[in-house]
Amino acid sequence: MFSGFQARDWLLANDPALSRLRMALRVTLTIVFSFLVLLAIHMAILPLPTAAFGLGIVLSIEGGVAVRDKGNSRQLITRLFGCAASLAVVGIAAGLEDHRLLSDLIFLAVIALASAGRVFGPRGFAIGMFAFTSYFMGAYFRPPLAELPAVAIGPVVAVLVGHLVRAVLLPDDWRRDLLRSLESVRGRINQILFKLAVINGAEIGETDRQELRQLEDRLKEVVLMAETFIPRPPAGVFDGAADPAAELAIRLFDAHLAAESAIVLSFQSPPPFPLVHAVIEADMAELARFEGMVDAVGDQPQDETVRALLWLGKARQQLTQAIGDGRASGFSKIDDSKDMVQSQAIDFSLANPLLRAALQITIASAIAMSFGLLLSRERWFWAVLASFLVFTNTNSRGDTAMRALSRSLGTVFGIAIGLVLATLISGEPDIAIPVAAVCIFLAFYFLQVSYATMTFFISIVLCLVYGMTGVLTLDLLKLRIGETMIGAAAGTAVAFIVFPTRTRGALDSALARWFQALRDLLGALGEGKSGFELMALSQKIDACYRDVTVAARPLGSSWSVVTRPGQIRQTLAIFLSCTYWARILAKSYEAPASDDNLNRLIAADLALIDDAAPRGSSCFLIKRKASRTTGRHLPLSREGARLGLEMIGSALERLYPQADVLPFAAGEAIARSKQG
Repeated sequence: MFSGFQARDWLLANDPALSRLRMALRVTLTIVFSFLVLLAIHMAILPLPTAAFGLGIVLSIEGGVAVRDKGNSRQLITRLFGCAASLAVVGIAAGLEDHRLLSDLIFLAVIALASAGRVFGPRGFAIGMFAFTSYFMGAYFRPPLAELPAVAIGPVVAVLVGHLVRAVLLPDDWRRDLLRSLESVRGRINQILFKLAVINGAEIGETDRQELRQLEDRLKEVVLMAETFIPRPPAGVFDGAADPAAELAIRLFDAHLAAESAIVLSFQSPPPFPLVHAVIEADMAELARFEGMVDAVGDQPQDETVRALLWLGKARQQLTQAIGDGRASGFSKIDDSKDMVQSQAIDFSLANPLLRAALQITIASAIAMSFGLLLSRERWFWAVLASFLVFTNTNSRGDTAMRALSRSLGTVFGIAIGLVLATLISGEPDIAIPVAAVCIFLAFYFLQVSYATMTFFISIVLCLVYGMTGVLTLDLLKLRIGETMIGAAAGTAVAFIVFPTRTRGALDSALARWFQALRDLLGALGEGKSGFELMALSQKIDACYRDVTVAARPLGSSWSVVTRPGQIRQTLAIFLSCTYWARILAKSYEAPASDDNLNRLIAADLALIDDAAPRGSSCFLIKRKASRTTGRHLPLSREGARLGLEMIGSALERLYPQADVLPFAAGEAIARSKQG
C-alpha cells in the first residue's frame, strides 16, 4: 500500500524541494480563486465583460510563473507594476480598435519592449509578460472604451489574489526548501547505495554503469539546487568554517564528492555487500571493523573502494545530522541577511543576447502576424503567441527549433484528446470544470520538465472551455493548429536567419566558460589559495558543466543526426570526469610552501587547457572508441591533490585523441619549457 511517507519520498525524488508542485498549485489556486471572486462580483455587484474574466485568468498564470523576485515585498511591487502595465496596454488596445493596422503595429512595439525588458532582470521579465499577454487579450476581446473600468477589475483581482496565494497560502521559505533539497540529496545517495547493494559485489556491467551514471547525474542536479538555497555573502565565498552556512556547504560538498568517488571506484572494484549494507544501516560497529581492516592492509584496488564507501558513510551521517538539526531549529543559526545579489551594469548593445533575442522575437511576431492574418482576421493572435513563446528559455537555434516542434506536437495531440473529452462531457460543467482544473495543474507541474506536455494539457483546457461556451467546432480547432504551426515556423525561421546562434556556437560559449572556470581553479592553486576559495571555484566548474550539457542537448536529439547521441554522451562523460577530479583537487589541496611536483602538474594542465580551449565544440564530433576505467586503484585517501591534477590532465588529453594533440607528458614538457 502506498503510504503518505512513500508518496512524499516519491515526490521529493522527482521534484526536489517540491518546487514544481508548489508552482502548479499556486497557478491553479490563483486561477480558481480569481475566477470565483470575479464570478461573485459579476453576480452580486456589477456585470463584468468577458475580457475581465479572460485577463483575470491569463494574468493569474503570469503571476504564478513570471514573477520570480525574492521576497514578498519585491514580488508585490512587481505585480503592481505589471498590473499598471496591463491596464495601460488594454486601454491602448481598446482605443485603437477602429484603427486595426495601427493597433497591429503598436502590438509589435509592445512585443519589442516586453522582450527587451528582460535585460532588467526578473522584474523586467515579469512586467513584459504582463504587458504582452494583456495586449494580446485586449486585442482578442476588443472591449469598448466604456467597459474599461469593469475590464480593469480582472487584472486587479488576479494580482491581489495571486499575491495572497503566494505570500499566505503557499509562501516561499528558503529554510523549508533547503531542508527538502537536503532530504532529496540523501534520498539520491540512498538510491546509489541500493544500486551498489543489488550488484552485490559482482563485476559491474555496462547496463549497471549507465544506471549508476544516471543516478550520479540526478544527484548532481539536486546538489546544485540545494547549493542555491544556502545563503552566501555577496562575494560568494565564506569567511571561515565557523559560519553555520559554511559548515553546511562543506557537508553537502563532501556528500556529493563521496558519492561520486564511490561510483568511480566501484567501477574498478565493486564494494563488498556487507560494507554497503553497513553504510545503508549506519551500522557503526561493522563500519569500524572495515575501517580497521583497510588500515591494516596495503593499497589494493578494493581497499580504495572500501575507503570511498566509508567516506560516503561518514558524509551521509553528517548530512543526516544536518537534516535533523534543520528540522529542529529551522536553520535558525544561518544568517540570510548576507544573501544579496550584486547588481551588474546592463549592456544595451546588440552584443547582449537578450536584446538580440528581443529583435528576433519582434521580427518573428511580425511574420507570424502577417501570415496569421491571411488565415484568419479574428484568430491570428494564436500565431503571434506561438512565435513569442518559442524563444522562451532557449540558447540557440537548435533549442528554438526543438521548442517550436514541442509546441506544435503538444497542440496537435492536446486538441485531439481535448476534442474527445469535450464531446464526451458536453453539457456537463460539473465534470468539465474539475477536469480543466486538473489539466491546468498538470500543465504547470510538467512545465519545467516538458514544454510539449505543458502545451498538451493547456490545449485540452482550451477545448473544454470552448465546449462549455458552445463555440467548439472542428474548423476552430483546425484553425488553432494552423495558427500555431505558422507561429512555430516563423520563430524557427527567424532563429536560423536573424542573429542565428548556432547550437555549436552556444556550446562553444558554454565550453569557454567551463575552460575558464577550470583555469581559474588551477590559477588559484598556483597563487597558494585553499579552503573555501577552491571549493567555490570547483562549484563554479560544476555549474558550467551543467550549462555545457544544456547547450549540447540539441546535438544529441532524436530529430537531429541519429548517429550523434553516442558521441555526445561519451564527450560529456570526459567533461564530467574532469569536473569530478576538479572537486577532488579542491578538497584535497593544501597550499604547500614549495612542491615542485604539484607546480609542474599545474603548469602541465594549464598548457593542455590552452591547447584544448580554442578547439571548442569540435571535440563533440570525434568518434571515440568505447573506453573503460583503467585498473588503477587511485589512492584518494592520501594523494587526492596529485591524482586530481593528473586525472584532469588525462581527461583533457582524451578530448582530442588525434596524433596532433599533446599527450600529457608532452604537456608537462611544454609547461617546463615555459617555466624555464
